[in-house]
Amino acid sequence: MAKLLNKTGKLVFIGPGVMAEAMISRLIANENVAPGEIIAAGPRPERGDQLKKDYGISFELDNEKAASQASILVLAVKPQQMAKAIAPVVGKLDPDCLVISIAAGISLDWLGIALTNDQLVRAMPNAPAQIGEGITVWTASTACNPEHRSQAEQVLAALGQTVFVEEESYLDKATALSGTGPAYVFLFMEAMVDAGVHMGFPRRLSEQLVVETLRGSVDFYDQSEEYPRHLARLRNQVTSPGGTSAEALYFLEKAGFRTAISRAIWAAYERSLSLGDP
Repeated sequence: MAKLLNKTGKLVFIGPGVMAEAMISRLIANENVAPGEIIAAGPRPERGDQLKKDYGISFELDNEKAASQASILVLAVKPQQMAKAIAPVVGKLDPDCLVISIAAGISLDWLGIALTNDQLVRAMPNAPAQIGEGITVWTASTACNPEHRSQAEQVLAALGQTVFVEEESYLDKATALSGTGPAYVFLFMEAMVDAGVHMGFPRRLSEQLVVETLRGSVDFYDQSEEYPRHLARLRNQVTSPGGTSAEALYFLEKAGFRTAISRAIWAAYERSLSLGDP
């Protein structure tokens, strides 16, 4: 594995929230980087104290001071906070610093103009990244050389699977599909659990049945011998004519289940686009 950092630079996170912590914890656990090579920066001293205690990293209240030490800078702030967060670091970055943004909607062009920096990566991870089971879609500016791309791949692979795309437009689409996707899954699971409770199951048992059903269904998909796999064929395998599955699916289709999901994802996509001008 190529060395993640150069001899003097640090891995710096601006925005020490949940996803930044996930990246920090996974990178340390995987021995991609040592705790002493990581700096997090943010406005809350108590958050810094917790990160220092849990991971042994450094913490700065001053974004400029932190970023000036960066070999790799990860921007993990909300899109609406991006302009304010990076204002102090403009002109302070090492010319060869790699900047990785995980903020929804913020384009490479916007970052390049705002930071006057060319080595840029835009990425969209999702919530399972917190346990190393996420999937991250990412792209890079044309100024990123093979070493920059290797560094970005190492950072993002700590969160789970990675998918590199040449077209940046896929990032907003990935935000709506996989980035926001866990929320759809949890809502669907919650609805199933509530239905089980309505039928008379204790909530804990209903939740267990739903969770294991989803887990087993994904494993069933993964272990299917056909390739390429077809979800419709798998669904047909568990849908007997005139049976309970057929009856349930009829009502879901009648209620516009597919349309509701499609419209929800499209709404998330449009919202991602609207976040592109912080």
